[in-house]
Amino acid sequence: MLLSITTWWEHLASFEKILWGIAIIFSTIYLVQSTLSLSGGDVDHADGDADAAIDHDDGMDYQFFTIKNMIAFFTMFGWAGLAAHYGGLGNMATVLVAFVAGTAIVVMTVLVLNYMSRLRHSGTMQLTNAINLTGTTYLFIPAKRGGTGKVHIKVQGSLRELPAMTDDEEEIATGKLIRVKKIINDSILLVTLAENNFSYKI
Repeated sequence: MLLSITTWWEHLASFEKILWGIAIIFSTIYLVQSTLSLSGGDVDHADGDADAAIDHDDGMDYQFFTIKNMIAFFTMFGWAGLAAHYGGLGNMATVLVAFVAGTAIVVMTVLVLNYMSRLRHSGTMQLTNAINLTGTTYLFIPAKRGGTGKVHIKVQGSLRELPAMTDDEEEIATGKLIRVKKIINDSILLVTLAENNFSYKI
């Protein structure tokens, strides 16, 4: 079998050897990288170092020029080039097709990761979005930051039960309407008794 592979390789033209070399080498690297990622041993730190060296503020959450994207580019470049070459295209046309295919897979990867990141970000509650919103007291809130109570408040479209404190001189009883003034320690709402007793709608 080894002899037949050697014979096959020797009969390839130089251009074909380049395409096969790129396809096989980078496909192997891609498979190893994917295996490490699935096993939890992904070498992200190496990728991160490379990203930092060429990091540009282009407005994208995920950088275009990374080691992972380079591997994906050349993997697609190799196989698309082989497909184009054996499909009857000339060398220049083959290189062009391979380049476009490699670039396309990188762009798609960046766009998908960027979209997934935005979905995760939009689903993560930002407490600062609760400032100036109104809610109702679920568990009474001791006066003058004497303890922590609970409030029900609608933040980012969802009803939440969140810890709250107050600077008010009197405790805020359960069921009272409150307004959020600011955030304490990035985790606790600082609230005050709402001045108006209008009905609060969820």
